[in-house]
Amino acid sequence: MPEITYREALNQALAEEMERDESVFLLGEEVAEYDGAYKVSKGLLERFGPRRVVDTPISELGFAGLGVGAAMTGLRPIVEFMTFNFSILALDQVINSAAKMYYMTGGQIPIPMVFRGPTGAALQLSAQHSQACETWYVHAPGVKLVTPGTPADAKGLLKASIRDDDPVAFMEGELLYNMKGEVPDPDDGDFVIPLGKAEVKREGADVSLITHGKMVNLALQVAGKLEKEDVDVEVLDLRTLRPLDVDAILASVRKTNRAVYLEEGWPYVGIGSQIVTTIQEEAFDYLDAPVLRVTQADVPMPYAKNLEKLAKPDADRVVAACNRVLYRD
Repeated sequence: MPEITYREALNQALAEEMERDESVFLLGEEVAEYDGAYKVSKGLLERFGPRRVVDTPISELGFAGLGVGAAMTGLRPIVEFMTFNFSILALDQVINSAAKMYYMTGGQIPIPMVFRGPTGAALQLSAQHSQACETWYVHAPGVKLVTPGTPADAKGLLKASIRDDDPVAFMEGELLYNMKGEVPDPDDGDFVIPLGKAEVKREGADVSLITHGKMVNLALQVAGKLEKEDVDVEVLDLRTLRPLDVDAILASVRKTNRAVYLEEGWPYVGIGSQIVTTIQEEAFDYLDAPVLRVTQADVPMPYAKNLEKLAKPDADRVVAACNRVLYRD
């Protein structure tokens, strides 16, 4: 399989789905003339024209609402937020309109659309541009939430999200766009990954390290580091947070009897709270230690480089958590 970047994988997915289905179109700030803020939509304007690759004003509430209206008429819009931090301005359209329309119309009006863009911290973007927004979206019934951590997952999951008849929030780690990985060649067939299916990225027997998004790569680094100390870490990538693959979580915990959850977001009412509750309710008798969480510090992201580094999850903190559940500290 060829190696391509995360952004190239997303670009392939967009192009293939727009080619396959004429009802699919892309809109957002700078997606057309500028090829996208992160060049994910590079070449799409030239290939598909301005009716299907649409530059919008700087008005997230406005163009998110335009996308919802288009989806109500049977089109399949992809709304790109330059960052999910800016999507906060459009939460009314996402949570009150897109998420609830199918339910409030008694199943008469589905909303087949994707809200996509980068989430989380990058490098010194300060508090208002460094938020991991997963918790805000996953809380609302009616919206599916996808967080791919590799180029292959980015492509396969985006294609599935575009085809889904429900609204999907598709969150891409900003620091992943240049990451390279193997992705099936388009000539080898239609590569689609079903939503709601986690994947074991590394088999292990001693402790389950459960995570999603760009934290997958940190988890794999930790697994490699602990392997040198004869600790066998299993890395489970959830890939989709709603629907959640509970069966995969329970299968991993029942095998290792210990679990650590790693996420980029804040600890208070974070994704990890749901994961810990699920494990406690469904697999308590299999646990040999309490489930621990590793998260960002419970503060707005600092701008200063040294403080930003301290606020983010890092390998040392994850190693320490794994050692604690193994009673090695």
